[in-house]
Amino acid sequence: MVSLLHHKVAASPVTAPLLPKAPRRAEIHWRASRRDRRALRQRTEWGHLSGLEQLWPALAQSYGDAPALEAPHAKPPEVLSFRQLHQQIGQAALGFAQLGVKAGDVVALFAENGPRWLVADQGLMRAGAADAVRGASAPVDELLYILGDSGAVGLVVESAALLDKLVLAGGGVGGPWGPDSPLGFVVLLEGEPAELAGVPCYSWQGLIEQGLKAGPLLPPCDDPQRLATILYTSGTTGKPKGVPLSHANLLHQVRTLGVAVAPRPGDRVLSVLPIWHAYERAAEYFLLACGCRQSYTNLKQLRADLQKVRPHYLISVPRLWEALLSGFDDALKAMPAQRQQLIRAALANSRVYGLKRRQACNLTLAEEPWWERAGAAVRSGLRWPLHRLAETLIWPKLRRQLVGGRLRTAISGGGALAMHVDGFFEAIGIELLVGYGLTETSPVVTCRRPWRNRRGSAGYPLPGTAVRIVEPGTRAPLLWGQQGLVLVKGPQVMAGYFKRPDATAKVLDRDGWFDTGDLGHLLADGSLVLTGRAKDTIVLSSGENIEPGPLEEALGASLLLEQVMVVGQDRKQLGALLVPRPEALEAFAKAGAAAGTALDGSALEGDALLRALTRECNRLLSQRPGSRPDERLAGVALVEPFTLENGLLTQTLKQRRDRIAQRDGAAIAAIYA
Repeated sequence: MVSLLHHKVAASPVTAPLLPKAPRRAEIHWRASRRDRRALRQRTEWGHLSGLEQLWPALAQSYGDAPALEAPHAKPPEVLSFRQLHQQIGQAALGFAQLGVKAGDVVALFAENGPRWLVADQGLMRAGAADAVRGASAPVDELLYILGDSGAVGLVVESAALLDKLVLAGGGVGGPWGPDSPLGFVVLLEGEPAELAGVPCYSWQGLIEQGLKAGPLLPPCDDPQRLATILYTSGTTGKPKGVPLSHANLLHQVRTLGVAVAPRPGDRVLSVLPIWHAYERAAEYFLLACGCRQSYTNLKQLRADLQKVRPHYLISVPRLWEALLSGFDDALKAMPAQRQQLIRAALANSRVYGLKRRQACNLTLAEEPWWERAGAAVRSGLRWPLHRLAETLIWPKLRRQLVGGRLRTAISGGGALAMHVDGFFEAIGIELLVGYGLTETSPVVTCRRPWRNRRGSAGYPLPGTAVRIVEPGTRAPLLWGQQGLVLVKGPQVMAGYFKRPDATAKVLDRDGWFDTGDLGHLLADGSLVLTGRAKDTIVLSSGENIEPGPLEEALGASLLLEQVMVVGQDRKQLGALLVPRPEALEAFAKAGAAAGTALDGSALEGDALLRALTRECNRLLSQRPGSRPDERLAGVALVEPFTLENGLLTQTLKQRRDRIAQRDGAAIAAIYA
């Protein structure tokens, strides 16, 4: 694995200590290993492409009438073959051209997952334009901001209902709809065109009919650096910033993600993340380029569709994997006591087996001496017979119940994956890989490899990618193993924020190094370990800096809790906002009463319950490796869930910490009262 990475100095063997005898600057550049080269050789190279729109004729020729996209929950349900997808993209491109779209234009695209989204997206690129994208469920004020900021010459919108909201919130025929607006047309993906003063409105079929009037469409220019899309970061704080990504940025992902996954033509993919988001979007382009068959679902239909589709690949965020684990825990509690005990014992054995096997193979985050690895190998061998028995009798049934039974590779990104979740899927035989990146990096920067799946890490750089660790304040280079700010560089990094040179200057230096805002360190084999967000760091009044992410991960392992957010900025001590699991909380309260915590023998409630929860949380935190006294909680508060609907989660299910703090300000104050 050493050859995967080219260090600034000679590479050390994998078994070298985390901090080598000769101090080295924490910087790595990808260089193809034998395994990486083999993985890439199995994929279509696509090096000749200068634009994403060139994918579809090649795929139509290779896969023809094989299904490419299906939308079982659309009305009516829809299935498109690769040939039909190519044809519809061409028809949409002609329609957009007839409406006046030309090379270099930007068209806003506000819609949720579905075949027409991809057809519109690629139709615009085929016409030489770019799209500014957002989901239809985003706040209307955000959509209007994007519409104005992007300078969109047209709008493709999901429905007449959403268009009505935009018109109403935008001041009727004023604002984006006024005479000074560059907006020249509106296209509805669903429904009939609406009456809109001053701006022609077309149905989807109307767009296709416009294309029938158009003449031949010249191919876009062959410059891969031309603008492909503008994604607006929802972020967790502040106004969204436009992230312009080029065709070169996105094609880098199509060409390189094959180092981690090896899809086969016809493999089933279940898509649940927002299609407009960089993570899902890059994955979709890549998987379709491999000839996969993609089905669109949503969170409500996900469990049922996992059984219907039985996907080979599932790409999602940590929250989904946590939800699957939670569903397993709930189902386990409903089983007869004897069967429950059997499965818990088998799971505990398989977890330990997986851990010891990783220790023996030097695949943990801590560097261990050879005798510890030898001992771990012996202990994993002792655990193997029972693990093998569970792998034969129990885990296949569980995999079928959870994810359909055919899942070849599960991929998690968009946030840190808790170790207990990672370990659970390892124990039951599901290969769970983790990737890391940001919207500004198209998005993937690093990813774990199946042949070297170091749990807890973010993996190794993609081809052409470099990673550097620096001191957050001064940007001074740090040494291997030291924690600092993560900088990245590569073909997938944006050129700069849209019309925001001030914001660009803060994150991109002259040499192209991008400031991710994440904290982490490099292990001896070149894998990246993330430890938190620089901007999420909580500074106590004592001056101590606390990364909330690892603490929230530790607390999230509790079956009592659904969601956790650690607070404490400028306070003497940390606190935590807790979203409990109602049934588990009730059982906890009754158990506390039975133990005599409640003086009257009734279930714990009010202040007594909060004190008991604080003790339980501090117990969990004290068990963390390297636990510090200043990581203890002064108290906790029970709050309502953080959801997409109430605006407290981003579209990729990350907490909007500022909004949560605003909503639950009274609860935070009560912790410190």
